[in-house]
Amino acid sequence: MPVIFFEGPKLPLEKKAEMIKGFTEVANGVLPRIPKEAFVVILKENHIDNVGVGGELLSVMKKRHREEAG
Repeated sequence: MPVIFFEGPKLPLEKKAEMIKGFTEVANGVLPRIPKEAFVVILKENHIDNVGVGGELLSVMKKRHREEAG
């Protein structure tokens, strides 16, 4: 049973369903001998305060960009 992991931002339920369907269809297209029902997709949502880019919290970066855009 293949497992697909995706880590990203919080998403609305509709987008989660869309991503799970899309990942499954692509994986099944690459591995057609494995039935779609065998693929497992796990979405892990990360809060913006739990992500760092370039040594800085993403939430701090986002706040600074909003302030600069003014």
